[in-house]
Amino acid sequence: MILVTGANGFVGHKIMEIYKNTIAAPSLRNVTQEEINRIIAESDADVIIHTAVISDMGVCQADPDASYYANVQIPLFIAQASKDRKLVCFSSDQVYNGCNEEGPYQEDIVNPKNIYAKHKLEMEQRVLEMNPNVVILRAEWMYDYYLNKTNYFMNIIHAKESVSFSSRQFRGITYLKEVGKNIEKAIALPGGVYNFGSETTKSMYDITQEFIDLLGRTVKLEDSPARHNLWMNCDKAKKYGVRFSTVIDGLRKCAADYNLIRGEII
Repeated sequence: MILVTGANGFVGHKIMEIYKNTIAAPSLRNVTQEEINRIIAESDADVIIHTAVISDMGVCQADPDASYYANVQIPLFIAQASKDRKLVCFSSDQVYNGCNEEGPYQEDIVNPKNIYAKHKLEMEQRVLEMNPNVVILRAEWMYDYYLNKTNYFMNIIHAKESVSFSSRQFRGITYLKEVGKNIEKAIALPGGVYNFGSETTKSMYDITQEFIDLLGRTVKLEDSPARHNLWMNCDKAKKYGVRFSTVIDGLRKCAADYNLIRGEII
């Protein structure tokens, strides 16, 4: 049995949809260690997948205390209560947002720049100190046809006139369906940190132009100023059979799944 935190969220709902042997954890807002102990014990789950998070970087920057509690303290509570169970925690590619090295980045090259990224890295380190068997997944910007959360895919298909991306920014973006389908393999990973998502050698500008052409849209693409790179080397996870489509192939699959290849928008 799999206990999923954040089961109503973007990632959590997809895991619940794909895997039938799942149960949803209640809201963890302001939860205590004792409440976490009870939730996990009563779930009778042998695997916990922790997706609940405050991911809005602006919110985290404005309220560091709330960010710390949600993004560091609660995962520590879960790690403490999960020592006899497999725990998989979602982290973020944002831990690379201050890196100046040539990418794609491997797991040991990190430089978090903002509050959210710093808290995610602290979470990774402290959870693994507490329990080295925990699997930490550094996830990318994920997308799907999903009305409840802004994401790259929705931004492009609903763009009215123009979109802006940099020809000097490199980052991975990942189809949520592939994230969900790789969870079973992620559960089997040895404890540690893993880059988890689609890889690319193309800039966000080039990816977006190819995607616009694929959809048959007439949206104008503008080249925006350079931003930090977030592209990842995912060889570590691939050694254990965790595989994703390339960024552009993932976008093609998502568009085909929703019958959007010729530009029809549902």
